[in-house]
Order: sequence, then C-alpha cells, then structure tokens
Amino acid sequence: MSLRFTVSKSDGERRPSDIQGEVNQLFEGDEPATASSAEADGSAAGAEVLVVLKGDSIPKESSPFINSSDAAAEKSQQYDGKNMALFEEEMDTSPMVSSLLSSLANYSNLPQGSKEHEEAENNEAESSRKKPVKAPQLGTLMGVYLPCIQNIFGVILFLRMTWLVGIGGVVGTFVIVTMCCTTTMLTAISMSAIATNGVVPAGGSYYMISRSLGPEFGGAVGICFYLGTTFAGAMYILGAIELLLIYIAPQAAIFPLEGLEGPEAEAALLNNMRVYGTILLTSMATVVFVGVKYVNKLALVFLACVILSILAVYAGVIKTGIDAPDFPVCLLGNRTLVWKTFDVCSKTVETANGTVTTQLWSMFCDSPFLNATCDKYFTANNVTRIQGIPGVASGILSENLFGTYYEKGDLIARTNMDSVEDQDDPLTNANRYVLADIASFFTLLVGIYFPSVTGIMAGSNRSGDLRDAQKSIPVGTIAAITTTSFVYMSSVILFGACIDGVVLRDKFGEGVHGNLVIGTLAWPSPWVIVIGSFFSTCGAGLQSLTGAPRLMQAIAKDGIVPALRIFGHAKANGEPTWSLLLTACICEIGILIASLDLVAPILSMFFLMCYMFVNLACALQTLLRTPNWRPRFKFYHWALSFLGMSLCLTLMFLCSWYYAIVAMVIAGSIYKYIEFAGAEKEWGDGIRGLSLSAARYALMRLEEGPPHTKNWRPQLLTLVSTDAEQNVEQPRLLSLTNQLKAGKGLTIVGTALVGTFLENYEQSQRAEQALRKLMETEKVKGFCQVTVSSNLRDATSHLIQASGLGGLKHNAVLVSWPRNWKQGDEHQTWRNFVELVRETTAADLALLVPKNVAAFPSNGERFTEGHIDVWWIVHDGGMLMLLPFLLRQHKVWRKCKMRIFTVAQLDDNSIQMKKDLTTFLYHLRIDAMVEVVEMHDSDISAYTYEKTLVMEQRSQMLKQIKMTRTEREREIQSITDSSRGSIRRKNPAAVTTQLSVSEEPPAGSEEEKPEEEVQLIHDSTTPASPATPATPLTPAEGVQSPGTQVQMTWTEKCDGEPAKPPGAATPEGIKDLFNMKPEWENLNQSNVRRMHTALRLNEVIIKKSSEAKLVLLNMPGPPKNRTGDENYMEFLEVLTDGLNRVLLVRGGGREVITIYS
Repeated sequence: MSLRFTVSKSDGERRPSDIQGEVNQLFEGDEPATASSAEADGSAAGAEVLVVLKGDSIPKESSPFINSSDAAAEKSQQYDGKNMALFEEEMDTSPMVSSLLSSLANYSNLPQGSKEHEEAENNEAESSRKKPVKAPQLGTLMGVYLPCIQNIFGVILFLRMTWLVGIGGVVGTFVIVTMCCTTTMLTAISMSAIATNGVVPAGGSYYMISRSLGPEFGGAVGICFYLGTTFAGAMYILGAIELLLIYIAPQAAIFPLEGLEGPEAEAALLNNMRVYGTILLTSMATVVFVGVKYVNKLALVFLACVILSILAVYAGVIKTGIDAPDFPVCLLGNRTLVWKTFDVCSKTVETANGTVTTQLWSMFCDSPFLNATCDKYFTANNVTRIQGIPGVASGILSENLFGTYYEKGDLIARTNMDSVEDQDDPLTNANRYVLADIASFFTLLVGIYFPSVTGIMAGSNRSGDLRDAQKSIPVGTIAAITTTSFVYMSSVILFGACIDGVVLRDKFGEGVHGNLVIGTLAWPSPWVIVIGSFFSTCGAGLQSLTGAPRLMQAIAKDGIVPALRIFGHAKANGEPTWSLLLTACICEIGILIASLDLVAPILSMFFLMCYMFVNLACALQTLLRTPNWRPRFKFYHWALSFLGMSLCLTLMFLCSWYYAIVAMVIAGSIYKYIEFAGAEKEWGDGIRGLSLSAARYALMRLEEGPPHTKNWRPQLLTLVSTDAEQNVEQPRLLSLTNQLKAGKGLTIVGTALVGTFLENYEQSQRAEQALRKLMETEKVKGFCQVTVSSNLRDATSHLIQASGLGGLKHNAVLVSWPRNWKQGDEHQTWRNFVELVRETTAADLALLVPKNVAAFPSNGERFTEGHIDVWWIVHDGGMLMLLPFLLRQHKVWRKCKMRIFTVAQLDDNSIQMKKDLTTFLYHLRIDAMVEVVEMHDSDISAYTYEKTLVMEQRSQMLKQIKMTRTEREREIQSITDSSRGSIRRKNPAAVTTQLSVSEEPPAGSEEEKPEEEVQLIHDSTTPASPATPATPLTPAEGVQSPGTQVQMTWTEKCDGEPAKPPGAATPEGIKDLFNMKPEWENLNQSNVRRMHTALRLNEVIIKKSSEAKLVLLNMPGPPKNRTGDENYMEFLEVLTDGLNRVLLVRGGGREVITIYS
C-alpha cells in the first residue's frame, strides 16, 4: 500500500459549523447526517483525508558526513573565517570539505534497510446486415465432437502405433500416450475457458492467444501453429504415399526397390516418396483452390473411413480371443526373415521323391542341392514358424511389457529364443532379414507419437457455425479427447496382448508377407484398414491444406507482421490464394524430407509451442483476475494450466532438444520482429496486465526502503515553463536531462499552469502533448505531468510533492535559473525560485540549477576537448562527484576531463588535503585532476562594502514600496531630490544611479504623467557592468494597489570607458552619492561577510575555470528568515557572475556515492 500526503496552504481556519452549513446546503432536502453515520463515513475505505505534515519520521542514512554530530561540534573551527560565511547557516548539515577529508579513514556507508477488433466487428456487422445469413445450426456432435475425432485420429495410429508398442513396450508406450493425452486434456480445459470467455471467430488458437497474450505472442505462436498445420499436411501426404507404395501398389514405384539393399534401397524409397508426394500435394492444392466446398462434402466420407477402420481393429481383437488368424512369421534362429521371395518356412520339404530343398534354401546357399555351401548362420540354426498374432488370450502381453530399442541396421530378433552365432562372423545376406530402418530411443517415440493427439482445436475453429459455442466447445472437445485417449490407451494394451513382439517391431510388415501390421489384426480383412487409412490420411491432408491458408490469412489481415500483408489478399469469394501458394511451398519442404519419422517431430514442436501458450494465456488471465475474465466454463484452475504448460515444455525437449531450440528461436525472432516493426495493437491482452502486476509488485518492493547508496542515481523531476502557446521555453533543459540520465532511471518532466483545471483542461492537454513531443525529440525516456493551480507557486509545490508513485519517486529536481529575475515584471519569479529551494531542502531532494541554460550543448553537439570543473566547497553527499561522472557517460561530454577544486583556509594543510582528496577519488574510481585553492582571510575590500551598500539600498527601496501611496510619493520625492543633488556634483564619467519611478495615472489624467515620472538617466540601453547587473525593484505581491507600478533600477555605468573591474569605484564616490546614508558601519555585517565570500569565490573561480566547458559548485541555501531573499539572489548572482555555463548543486541530505563495492 502506498500513502501520499499533499501539503497545501489553506485560506483560513474553518469552523466545523461552517463546514456543516455547507454540507447542509449541498444536500438540501436530504435527511441530516447523524453523528454515527458521519463517523462511519470518515472511517470508510476510500475516504479522503488531508493531513498537514511538518516533517517525516524517516531516519536519514547513517553517515559520518551528512547530519553528523561532529559537524556541529566543529562549527566554530569551520566557519570562523569570513571566506565561507555564505554557507554558515548550513554548517550543521554540510561540513567543510577539509573536515570531510580529515575523516576519510572513518568513511563508511551503512545500508538502509481492443480498438481495431471492435471496428472490424462493426464492419462485419454492417456487411452482415446487407444479406440475410442463415442462423448456425450445428450442435455439439456434428460441430465439435466429430471434427475433433477426425482431426485427432490420423496416420500415426494406422502406420506407427504397433511399431511404437513393439519398440517402447506396453509400459513405455502407455506412459507416452498418457503424457500426451494428459497434455492435450489440460490444454483443452484451458482452451475451453478462453473459448467461453467471449466469441472466438475463425483463427482458433491464434485468435485466442493473440487476444490473450498480445500481438507479439499471438503473431509468434500463430505462425508456429500455421507451420505446424502445414507440416501436418506434409505428414499426412507422406503417410498416404507410404500406404500406396508399400501396401497397396508396390509395383507403382518409379524407382524400383527389387534387388536393392542397404542405403540404395532406402534412397530409392525416399525418392519415390518425394515424387508421388509432390504429385499428391499438387492435386490436393488444386482441389482446395477450385473450391473448399468439395473438401467439406468429402469430410464425412473420410470420417466414416476412420471410424470403420477403428471398429475393424476392435472387431479383430475380439476375434483373436475366439479364433486367432493365421499370420505366420518365419524365424531363422531368433532372426525374423523377410517373407517375400519364399513360400515355405522350411529349409527342406519331405516329398515322395525324398528330401527337397526350398526357396528359402536357395536364398542362403549357392545351389539347391543338399551338399551346397550355405551361410554359416543358416547352417547352424533351425527355421521356426510362429504365429504373428497368437491372440488376446495367449499371454503374449507379458513378453511385450518392456521395450527393445535398436540402432539403425540392427536385426529384428525374438528376445526369448536362442540362436547359434559367431560374433566374429560378419553379417551376410542382410537383405534377407527384417532390419531396423532408424535408430530408436524413447524421446524419438514421443516425437513421432505426439502428432496423433493434435487436432483438438477443430471445434473452436468452427465456433461461428455452432448453435451454442460456449456450451458445445468445452463439451465436444473434452469428450473427443476422452474418446481418443481411451482408444489410444486401449490400443497399446490390446496390441501388446494380441501381436507377437517381432511383428510389432516390424515397421513395414516385411515378416508378414508385406501386410500392414495393424491390418493383420483387423476383421474381416486387412484391406479394410489399408483402404480406410489411405482415404483418412488423404482427407486429413486436405483439411490441413484448407485450414493453414486461412490461418495465415487471419494473421496477415491483423497487420501485426508487415512482411506477411500480401498473404491477406484473396479471391473474390474470399479464398486465400496467396496463402495457399505459400502453404503448398512450405508443405513441399516436408515432402522433400520424405520420412514420416523425421517430419513428425517437427510438427510436434510447433503444436507443443502453440498448446504451451494456450495454457499460459489461461493461467495469466486467471492469476491476474482481469475484470473481463469471466468464462462460462468453470472447471479450470491456474495450476492445471501451469501443469499443462510444463508438460508441453517437457515434451518439446523430450521429442528433440535441438528442434525445440530451433522452434523457440523462430518464435523469438518473430516476436522481436513484430515488436520492432509490427503495427501497434491494443487487444486488452494479458501481457499488459502482467506488466501492470509486475510494476505494482516492483513498486511495493521499493516501498520497503530507500535504495542503497550503490544503487542511487538521480531520479529527476525536470521543471519547465511554457509560453502562451504551450510551447516549452527551455528546450535545452531537456537536453541536459538526457545527458544526465542516458535513458536510465526515472525522469518526470513537469510544468505548471495558472488557472482552474476545468477551464484549462485543453491547455493542459496541449502542454502535455508539447512535453511529449519535446521529450521524443530530445530522446528523454520518462513521463510528463502537467499541474494546474491558482498560482504558479502552489502548482510547482504540488508537482514536487505529488509526482511519482510509491517508491518510484524523484530524488532530485532540475530547474533553470530565473534568467530575468531583476526585471520589474518578474518579481514573483525569484520569489518562487527561493521558495522552491526551500521546499527541496525540506523534502530532502537534491536540486540542480543550470544557469545560462541556453548556452548548454544540445544532444547533437560534441566537445572534443575541455574540462568539467567541480568546485567542492562543502560536502553534501557526493552529488558534485557523481554528476560529472554521469555527464561523461554521454557522448556530448565524453572527451571532457574532470577537475576538482576545493578550498583551503588558513588553518588547513593544503598539501595534506590534496593527498587525501587524491586518495578519496582513487577509492571512488573517478579520474580527475585535483587542485586545492588557498583562500586566506583578508580584509574586506571597499568594493565589497559598495556592493553590500547597493544591495541594502535596494532592499530599502522594496520596503518603501509597502508604504501608503502618500508616504511612498513623499519618500520617492525625498530620494529623488537627494539623488539630483548628488548627480549635479559629479562629472558624467562617475558612477551614476538610475532611479525610475513609474505610476500609471488614472483615466483622463495622461497630462500629469511627465510630472509623476522621473528619469534620471535616459540611456537605458547601455549594458550593466558584469559585477552588478541591473536590479529591478518591484512591489511585493498583494501590497501594491491595482494600476500602480513603481520601478527603481540601480545601474553602474561608465560613459566612454570600458567597464571597471570589481573594486575600481572609489568608496568616496559612493559615500558622497548617498550622502553617507546608510554609513558602512551601519551595514548588516552578515551581509557584508556573505558578499565578501561570494566575491572572493567568484574571483577565484573565474581565475581558474573561465575556460571550462561546465562549472559545478555548491549552491548555498537561502536565509532561514525570509527577510533577505532578494539578497540571497544577489549573492548567487555575484557568485556565478562572468561564468558561461554553471550548474549549481544542492545535495539531498544523503550519501550518493561510496568507495565500497
């Protein structure tokens, strides 16, 4: 919880009765509130309480330098001299640098503690009104359940399921199936929650993810889903070609396999797959291009083929329990033989004419005679004929419980049979045996199997055609996954219980006369499965080639990936022609791979990534408790979504860790591309909500305490002023902000407007836009804030108090020096400035005041040489050390060198101070040249008295302004007569004094104006001496009557001569000028000492740093009593006079730099 108190002055004390009277008027006609209800209202949550605070109770950072008790003890030693009198009122909080350096050994730092989517919907609604649309009539069965069944059951079930059981064993395969089905079930639960949280148009998972996780995630995952669907089309086509060339029409092979073995046979098979696959792809793409309606009409036929095939398998399993089919397998020893070129599983056959050799003999021997030379293994082992399908009651399940993994080229052998073989003999006649075509391992099986559980999005993609989508999608999808999971799990067990292990591990059925293994189990004929699976794979391929282009079209139309916009174009009937062409090209890549076992893991990656983000989207929406998150499907939980997401990630790396990395790199690249070049979209996504939650969490952590010194950096509140057109008057102030920040930390640019918020709201918006535009131009990363109040003083105060949020608040204020503060109409400017200095001090904020800010460099300038000079007079936390270091990180100041000057007084050992300061900077890791400037006590010069006298005369004039009109006129006449007498006695080259008194006459009395206006010196365009610029004398606010203006200006001037250096005027001239009123002896000695300090420091700084690119020095604090505010401004003016770029710095009351790591 973050608390904020705003302190504001009140117009006066208000009695409770007054407030009660106003309340009664406000609620006239209502029943008066009782005391109890008033108390209840005051204690209610959300009641606003205004608390006026005198200070906070937060302990300051423990430090030997800031607010040190030693500093107060050494007060007399530090400030006895007149040289440092300008800083004497802050001696208890800001010790002299000399005392700081003397305690260097004790230095320590203690830690402290969716607009576009709505427009599209409106456009769709308008177009839909033009022509009547038939209401959707599809229910759960036809709209969701059966499409999901058709998409989930596919080529893997018919072509690879038996092989998976044989290689992985019943237990291993069951684990794989359970993991994959659990993943899809959890994903379906998350998807059901998202799909029932509003209408999901076509686009399915892409739409859900993009609207839940934002355009970047949506685009990345949408393209991954598109690639997965496209490669699924390639997998289905390859499955159809495998069925065609191996089981239906082997003689159709363009590259014949007969007589080939090893790599040659494998290459010929792959080339056949590539040729026929390309032909089939072209045919399917043409069908889709001609019209999707034909695909939709054939969908039911393909679905019927799938269901009939599965029912045939179950019927075959039941039949094996009654009467096992005759599918013999021939073994030589324990090796499985390819049963193609022989008819009898025997070496010899007994006939009436005696013993006759068989075709099998001829395969292993050099002649058909009994005395022929035969293969050693053939001679040593017997030929055995076993039943490939012993039946469900045979007990074969126990032999198939555990897996047998092979390397490529290994012999498929029966594990529980012995054979006689010589390990030294090389394998001969390898093409006679059934061999493993690929290396197999558990993770490969996961990658090959997972595509058989995809397709769960088929129902959500049809949401627009459903009668009640929010009911049908969850029920239909979960029922379909339950059904398919039951089929897969029961298939694993039934295959292991019915089929012999050597047949299960025989991927292409070479040991069972080239039959499809699952077909051997089917009833009434293997051809039911072969034909049914062929048509079902062709249908699934057509569905993929139909859905993928539409998905790409949806992504392209969203405009989030600029490079894909061309694929949003379609034919007149809306068919995505360009997207279909792209899909066919990508699908061809999968067909050129030509291996079902290699393509399956690729699409597994893309589908798993898609499902992972569906789960993430649901979990995020649930945890963030987004107000719009109100799904009708209630049986979800964020923990289930996270479990599903974890399973997806695990399966990705189980399938193939390098494919997983490639898929993530692709998705990451798309994400960054959309982020960099994509269109701005606001879909109310969960990532924005996550950002808000993360920001809130971080802000709450910041509330735990102030940052450690090592982490301190200036968090700037930059105060700028605007003109009548709301344009920023000091753009270079933002350039300096950028140079100080370099894009790091918090930056708030604030401005204040005068008036009421209701009347000036449009002005405040224009001012905010101007600030944003300038911040963008100056590359300042941060926030802008405009405050409207009845006067600038209060508005600025509110900015300082209320800017920031919680622990993310500014710790430093950057404001420009009031440039024309001496002009008569700018009297309130310097008063506001002095009050600003006091407020930052009270709030423990650092203050940076650039003087002559227009002379500061822009971000485009470069200093190739020069110095940044630091005048370190008092230590106030190390700000003066840190700021040049931060500036030199920016390319504008990078080549400037840093020099540090400090001041030694009479009692200081300047040599030791230099050594200590050099050591200190070495520990701070700051490179800088060090120089100690000696300022011994000296007599106060006559010029100092002159400057003080002029300054106090100005104060005297300000007091006169507060008199009544009659008294003021009498006093002005007296001063005028006195001045005239003085000027008559002086020659023109002497120092003169200009006194201009102007009072607006009332209406109709213009002729009296010359008598009321006294102009003693008419050449007002002559520039003032650098030592004493023109000083305006203006009345205090609220004292002078309306329509009256009094202006008195003191100007030192030389006619025909160059300006005299400080101290050149004779004290006698000044003394005579004012007729010794007041005398020097009557001057305020504190002001004299302060003026002496300012002049001496200015003299030394100009001597040493006149050529510096930037001068940083400690900014003295304003007087604690408010009577000398104008004198304070004069002191600062004298202190910085003659310097081009000055940055006055006041610390925030804490250490900001440390020597420790």
